[in-house]
Amino acid sequence: MRLSVRGTRPAAAVWADYAQITRWPVWAPHLTSVEADADRIAVGVTGRVHGGPVPLPFRVTAVDEDAMTWTWRVLGIELVHAVRAVPGGCLTTFHGPAPYLPVAWFALRRLVSPRGSGRRQQAGDRGDG
Repeated sequence: MRLSVRGTRPAAAVWADYAQITRWPVWAPHLTSVEADADRIAVGVTGRVHGGPVPLPFRVTAVDEDAMTWTWRVLGIELVHAVRAVPGGCLTTFHGPAPYLPVAWFALRRLVSPRGSGRRQQAGDRGDG
């Protein structure tokens, strides 16, 4: 399933928060912490995300810095992320399993919106498959 979320933050700032692994819990509040063998996403980086009763192992499988895309596997499930600049901000997309879409939507809204803005969903925000 695919989810697209638009926000007013610059694409480069959003990408920086994706790429810096220690930043993930800041914009993804379902994660309480992350352990990884590197500070930045890169192919082959492994670690564990914490947010529930059991830490979940992950591996980054693809990164394209220029295209601002990356893919990782968590418990064998592939999750694909992308950021692109659009007028007035950025658009981020997520491809993953349908049950994870509500969690991803909440986290991505925080990622693409200015901190503390309390901005509501815009007409361009959607989940589609």
